[in-house]
Amino acid sequence: MSEETSEGASPDGTDTTADPRVSVVVPAYRRADVVGRALDSALAQTTTDLEVVVVDDGSDDGTEAVVAAYDDPRVRYLAHEGNRGVSAARNTGVDAATGEYVAFLDSDDEWLPRKLERQLAVLDERGGEWVGVYCDVATADLSLLGRLGAAFSERVVRTGGPVEGGRELAEALVTMRVFMSPGSTLLVEREAVRAAGGFDEGLSIYEDWDLVLRVLAAGRIAHVAEPLAVTHFTGDAPAEAYVENDARYLSRNAALVDDLEARGVPVRHVHRMGLVGHFLAEGRFGDAAAYLDGRVLRRPADLARLAFWSVLGVRARLGGER
Repeated sequence: MSEETSEGASPDGTDTTADPRVSVVVPAYRRADVVGRALDSALAQTTTDLEVVVVDDGSDDGTEAVVAAYDDPRVRYLAHEGNRGVSAARNTGVDAATGEYVAFLDSDDEWLPRKLERQLAVLDERGGEWVGVYCDVATADLSLLGRLGAAFSERVVRTGGPVEGGRELAEALVTMRVFMSPGSTLLVEREAVRAAGGFDEGLSIYEDWDLVLRVLAAGRIAHVAEPLAVTHFTGDAPAEAYVENDARYLSRNAALVDDLEARGVPVRHVHRMGLVGHFLAEGRFGDAAAYLDGRVLRRPADLARLAFWSVLGVRARLGGER
């Protein structure tokens, strides 16, 4: 393990003197307990022509020691002197990457072994306008209510949206009709990320969606309909953080939002409903009500979401598991 590209061969004989095809970027902050799982899953990929760039975002819990224990020349360790946030950590990783593609993997998530193989095969079959690909994701560690909520979202909220393409995918993403979890599912041309300006370091939520929207302005992103990434639920940000980040996200993509609104697509209403859900999940009914508008009464799906979120809120107020 080193901070520079190592010469020689990986354990399976892959030549590591040439630039790898894929650079896996793993941002980590105080993840000593789980980062090994993420690294193991990256190194276990059937596609071995890769490097793993771990960016330690100012951890003080032994994250560095965990990474240092990997005796594999494909693993590189970089560190920020202080905590700068996940967007900055990913940008540092992209800047250091040498691969044709970058693939993002959050330090508390993991991949199934054929994840990169399947994604690269799809891109190899497509034309040059296809600059990236994402896969489906499975979520571990969810409660029964969490599993029911995920199933409800897939069947009621995220139905009918295109799952790949260019502008059409951007429209589905900003209206929350497609779920990508790009922080652990996205494989994209390194130069496309750089041309898009990298991650917005002012965003700590929606930062990966925001990047995807800018990539989609110049190219197309494909989809692999297999749950090849596994996310582990480790808690959520407070509702106020969603309010702040949602406003910045919509402002940064105002041209797309305004165009959709002019065509009758209620983008801002959709996002306000998302904020309602975060406040209700914390049992904060008064704060949630501030983001409701009259449209909710005309949209059966919104009424159903309110009912489900209210159940979560009651459980939160009673001290139960959300």
